[in-house]
Amino acid sequence: MSRIILLMLMVSTYALASENGAEHSTDILWRTINFLVFAGIVWYFVAEPAKNYFSGRSKSIADELQKVQDKLNESKIAKEKALQKLNDAERLAKEILENSKKENKVVQDAIINQCNTDLEVITKQNIALMELEKRKMVRDVVDTTLSELLEQDNNSFDKKAMVDVILKKVA
Repeated sequence: MSRIILLMLMVSTYALASENGAEHSTDILWRTINFLVFAGIVWYFVAEPAKNYFSGRSKSIADELQKVQDKLNESKIAKEKALQKLNDAERLAKEILENSKKENKVVQDAIINQCNTDLEVITKQNIALMELEKRKMVRDVVDTTLSELLEQDNNSFDKKAMVDVILKKVA
């Protein structure tokens, strides 16, 4: 606003500086009054729209600045949330990794225990099967020995003959 007044004063100074013959000293009062009336009229018509324009412009700039600040704050909040989610995801990944290692160890121990149990069962079954086969073999030997002895003559059934038959079968 002061620029407009300054511009008016400069223009009026230039206009008042021109001389018009001999009346140069008495005309200054009316020219000053004319200028003040003109400046008042300009002020009356221009001041309010200029104030409105500049205040509206200031307000629109302030609004834009506020919008930018809001967006900046929203982006900061979104960034913090994203970082928090990232930290949560990393923590969850570590927990999952630890749990999977623990579960792997548990499953591995269970498999080893099951294999050991199966091995013991198979060993016991094998021992029992070997005992059964031994009994069968002894039974077969005894049956065949007794059959041979019974088929032989009863007169020669002495200790020596019995030892010979048993030695034959064992060898």
